[in-house]
Amino acid sequence: MAQTTRFEPGYLRIHKNGGLRDRVRAIAEILEHCELCPRRCGVNRTLGERGYCRSGDMPAISSYNAHMGEEPPLVGHGGSGTIFFTNCTLACVFCQNYPISQQGVGKPYTIKELATMFLSLQKRGCENINFVTPTHFIPQILTALEIAVSEGFTLPLVYNTSGYERVEILKLLDGVVDIYLPDIKYADDEIAFKYSGVSDYVKNNRAALKEMFRQVGLLKCNNRGVAQRGLIIRHLVLPGGASGSEQCLLWLAKEISPHLHIALMSQYFPAFKAPGISAIAQRITRAEYRPIARLHRELGFEGWIQSI
Repeated sequence: MAQTTRFEPGYLRIHKNGGLRDRVRAIAEILEHCELCPRRCGVNRTLGERGYCRSGDMPAISSYNAHMGEEPPLVGHGGSGTIFFTNCTLACVFCQNYPISQQGVGKPYTIKELATMFLSLQKRGCENINFVTPTHFIPQILTALEIAVSEGFTLPLVYNTSGYERVEILKLLDGVVDIYLPDIKYADDEIAFKYSGVSDYVKNNRAALKEMFRQVGLLKCNNRGVAQRGLIIRHLVLPGGASGSEQCLLWLAKEISPHLHIALMSQYFPAFKAPGISAIAQRITRAEYRPIARLHRELGFEGWIQSI
């Protein structure tokens, strides 16, 4: 079971000590030679140059709302205050949110408007602010956070990511992010390249997961069972064993902790380009999912197993 604890978001302590402004300055400079993700495009986004993620210097957002469909400790009673950022550092051929991640659905907002979203979701009673696909907009998020904190923002921050991250950038978030919610998508880089367009996913993903765990540890909840700090990992089981589910779970148990909260997802369906790729053009079967669910239990993980 998750531990119960009283909690103050780490960014509030950093802000009180004057350190949040330093974090904002340090990471904002990266936009001039963008290396936020492992692709390290090197473009100057402040001058309108665009790299792989096609993003500029203003945060692009498709929607924000109270979301009741996340993992239970994130939802609580008020919902998870999700902000869906436009574009992505990956190019998953089966992405269920492809209009947002691949086709650029959304619009640019000012930093002040982003900060207002934080405060609005807090006022509506959300349990946290959940940044969905935030990697390419980290500088803008931190700048908005500084504004929101000065106006009374106090909710935990959730970093909801594909798991394709640079450890050097994650270290700048140490003490700022309260809950990491990354994917572990693949155990094989050839498959990662085939389906997500990136040839170094496994190395970067595994290093990122270790860094996230170092920062926040196992999941901790308040006395209402609502997440306040910690790591939750998602794994989507793909057809035909493409996701390397067994290898992923074994690695997590051995290299991080067998007590992790892991959401083992069976909800794959062939979206976006997947219907035209025979190996992943169908849903997963019970015969594919059940052995992975059994391994999840045998290894001792906390978390969630879906029905199929």
